[in-house]
Amino acid sequence: MGGPLFSVVVPATTANLGPGYDSIGLALSLYMTVEVSEAAEWQVCYIGDEYASLPTDESNLLVQTILKVADRFGRKVSPHALRIVSEIPLGKGLGSSATAIAAGIEIADKLLDLSLSSNEKVRFGSEFEGHSDNVAAALLGGAVITYYVDKELHFLQLPNPAIGAVLLVPPHALKTTESRKLLPSDLSHAEAAAGSAASSVLSAALAVGDWKLAGQMMERDIFHEPYRKELLPDFDLVREACHQLGAYGMTISGAGPSIFIAAEKGTEQSVAEELEKKFPFYKALATATAPKGTYVQ
Repeated sequence: MGGPLFSVVVPATTANLGPGYDSIGLALSLYMTVEVSEAAEWQVCYIGDEYASLPTDESNLLVQTILKVADRFGRKVSPHALRIVSEIPLGKGLGSSATAIAAGIEIADKLLDLSLSSNEKVRFGSEFEGHSDNVAAALLGGAVITYYVDKELHFLQLPNPAIGAVLLVPPHALKTTESRKLLPSDLSHAEAAAGSAASSVLSAALAVGDWKLAGQMMERDIFHEPYRKELLPDFDLVREACHQLGAYGMTISGAGPSIFIAAEKGTEQSVAEELEKKFPFYKALATATAPKGTYVQ
């Protein structure tokens, strides 16, 4: 195997932000880097133990994404070796599958010289992932508000939110498919209206940079938080502590089991330290939003 041809860098994401269920995503400054090299067969090598359980051959999600994109254009792509270093916890609600899909799309675009537009990348990603929030944020960066229903896609990227972010990451992983099983199949009209109102105000607050209001709306979710929060130890106590520390708002990150806290920029480290002292079950990560999505370096 020769030296790398190029590398692809993808940010982590948090999705939903409470009531923006399956429609709002935010890129975070934790990254996965994939080095691409020529090889006789597909090889995937993860550096570190966290991703050791994932397939290392052609069945890997990243490779499958590359092959799917090539197939859409009637093209063949020769095997390559992929060396992956990731700061993103696996199966913790921080978009690890979306980052693999975003990386696969970018690698296929580069190897086949497709010159895909942002719209095409987000469309492919949404189709492969099944929803658009995580993968759009991973591909584009910043905050992204999306609509993906029956393959109809619309999205709007917002400027990089000027906030600090804290993640409370538990020791155990949770599959999104298992988390979705906890959700009811139906909501009443009144519940749906309340959830829609919270999501609308959240979107507007994000657009104008009013994070105080956005934080309040993050905590008004009725679509998934009430059904999933029992899986997250001390959830209500964590929320109370976040309020005491002056954070904007706190919610489940994606499908869980991590918790996302939006805080005033510059306070994220102190908020993380205090929360980890109070709730040692979780590992607290102080991070920031990522203004740049997936890119080749």
